[in-house]
Amino acid sequence: LLGNSEKEYEKAVFQYSIKNQLRFRGNLVRTYHRDEKSYYDNVLQYSRSHLMLYPYHLSDYIVTRMRITPFQYYISIMQDLMEQERSYDSLPNFTAADCLRLLGIGRNQYIDLMNRCRSSKKFFTVRRKSVRDLLPSKPVSDMPIEPWWYINVGYVTEDDIKVVSASEKAVIDKVIDDGPQKAGTLKAEDVRSLYLKGLVYIDVPLDDHDCISVPPLEGFVMNRVLGDYFETLLYKIFVSIDGNTPLSELSSVLRIDLQLVKNAVSMYCRLGFAQKKNIDMSGLDPSWLTQNCKKNVKSSTREVEEFMSVLHTEVEKEGKLVGSGESAPSLDSASVNEPASTELSTTGNRVKRIGFLFDSNLTAFLMMGNLSLGLKSHAVTMFEVGKLADESLDSFLVELKKVGEAGEGEAQRYFDHALALQDTVCFLRHNTAIAPEGGTPAEESCGLGLDLVRCESLQNLDQDTCARLLNKNYALLVSMAPLSNEVRPVTSCSPPHLGPAVPEVNSAWFKLFIYVLSGHGPPSLLVSKGTRLRMLPSIFEAYDKLLVTTWGHGPGTVPTSCALITLNDALTHSAVLIQAQGVPGNQSQVNIPFPFDKEEENEKGNKLVNHPAMERLQEELQLDFSCGYITLMRIRAREGAGDKQDGVPDSNSEGHLEDWTLLDCCYGIPLFDNALNKDVCARVLKHRLCSKDNLKQLTKSNRRLALRLLDFISDYEADPLVLNTETLPLPTKSLLFHNGTLSVWDEC
Repeated sequence: LLGNSEKEYEKAVFQYSIKNQLRFRGNLVRTYHRDEKSYYDNVLQYSRSHLMLYPYHLSDYIVTRMRITPFQYYISIMQDLMEQERSYDSLPNFTAADCLRLLGIGRNQYIDLMNRCRSSKKFFTVRRKSVRDLLPSKPVSDMPIEPWWYINVGYVTEDDIKVVSASEKAVIDKVIDDGPQKAGTLKAEDVRSLYLKGLVYIDVPLDDHDCISVPPLEGFVMNRVLGDYFETLLYKIFVSIDGNTPLSELSSVLRIDLQLVKNAVSMYCRLGFAQKKNIDMSGLDPSWLTQNCKKNVKSSTREVEEFMSVLHTEVEKEGKLVGSGESAPSLDSASVNEPASTELSTTGNRVKRIGFLFDSNLTAFLMMGNLSLGLKSHAVTMFEVGKLADESLDSFLVELKKVGEAGEGEAQRYFDHALALQDTVCFLRHNTAIAPEGGTPAEESCGLGLDLVRCESLQNLDQDTCARLLNKNYALLVSMAPLSNEVRPVTSCSPPHLGPAVPEVNSAWFKLFIYVLSGHGPPSLLVSKGTRLRMLPSIFEAYDKLLVTTWGHGPGTVPTSCALITLNDALTHSAVLIQAQGVPGNQSQVNIPFPFDKEEENEKGNKLVNHPAMERLQEELQLDFSCGYITLMRIRAREGAGDKQDGVPDSNSEGHLEDWTLLDCCYGIPLFDNALNKDVCARVLKHRLCSKDNLKQLTKSNRRLALRLLDFISDYEADPLVLNTETLPLPTKSLLFHNGTLSVWDEC
């Protein structure tokens, strides 16, 4: 890699140190690069060109020796962007948030500045304003400063001393003589004035045993992810942090250097995205009593309006948008003034919680449905932080209860998911009926708290770290159903998991697996990547439409008449599962919850619970220990037969079962259908799925299913010798399922 060259090694050390904004002293780079100022010049130049966050952990040198404050740093970044006429979207998320905090420049302000800059270029007879003249001359005057932050002296000259007041000079003298001072012990007006003049800089100190909570995000700017070391660290800690875990313990769980964890959490507090718990507020100067010194969840109208305007663009850009939503309504100040979080009564004790795992599609529904203005900040927290903690769920439920039941067209999906999510949170949270047996008195008396955790955020952690984190914080994991095919679900034996046993359950492989197990399923063809189809197989000729699933994505409906072109295009970059779609109509598919209650279903007149595929899967997959639903598809219409309005087949004869076949099996609690959601939750209670004995059986059942499924896949995957836990294995052969059997297909 380095060509056995000492110079290349020195160069690699230098580049690594700059990219990771490492301190010069105590670092290996000091051995090869003697000039400290030159090194920090390179750090700032690299950080600025890559639009990284200001290196606050290096402020003791960069501010005091080089006189480059965070304000000046971000001004130079904004100047570069405007001179290059780059979009505001090019700013990474956290950098944009810090610019908004310090400069007061968000999306709308940036667009306005660019318009003014461009208009000045059109008038050649008028003296053009430079870009710098359009930018602010000092930081935002009402920028939050917490009383527990520390004040340090920056780069102060004799000329600076001449323009400060006597009280401000006294503050400077005190900090010089006695060292860094807690802001709350000084006059608030003097601290703010000195900071705006750039004569002091702020430290956000954290101790090993400090605990941090993350309320719903306000003022977060959703632009893009940069992927540098610090941003990656910020997202890892975002999903891992909780209000009861000291930073030292969090560092141990993540196996990340404690100082790096402190740097990241310090940045959260500085940006206002996190709050330090148990702050000592004694001995404050009286001037701080009139200051907004706690985390201000009441973001200004300007910031929230701007923040909401970003949501549509972000979700569309990330491909999370399923349908189109209207623009956000104007800000209701009442909704902003509600408290962001409430403390658990048992915060003093370490009580494990239930983790409800969801995917990004759910956050898209909550963002884009125009369901409730206050709901959007919670949705952004779920997406960006990757977790909505139990402390924030009270305010989250308040917003969910504002959602109406009526929607039109595609928007109805948003309403359905929001209402089902509300019911699910209420069911899982502090439910004594699903508290673990033999738990603490607090657990038995009030049940377990609930955290909502985004699956994609957990994927930022390596597998071992994720397992340690989940095992430390949760007594039970429950997945939403269905999870997007783009998500790799969590694999967990401890804590037990009511959801997919392994990621492969959430794939086309699992469909073929259950078809083979049950002997039932629609005509299905899994075509390997790179195959070129000359014609559609004859088994699909009798069907007007096909279900087409590209690898790692959800199914879509394609008319049979034009499917060949679509399929060949998809096969150039992906394996494809082609399935016959059943008869058209609203009742072409039926979802049947499990564990099964055959007597109850038969009393309702739903004989589909007696379908041979259902009975076979119940036995083979041991569905009595888990929860979810099975989807059956009508493959032929019966003459003279109609459907009931509730979706339950009208025929009670056993012959009617032949009109249906197995389509899919999903584990977890469904959110797309309110009635199905309530039915599954009721069965979790009725069958005591969260009892100690059942959870043991669930773990065994999940292991057994995982081994059988992986063994099935190994017979057909592209390279069973290469283990890649990041992606689903691709098929090396095209496979055809027809008339209850699976065979290799080579008639392309």
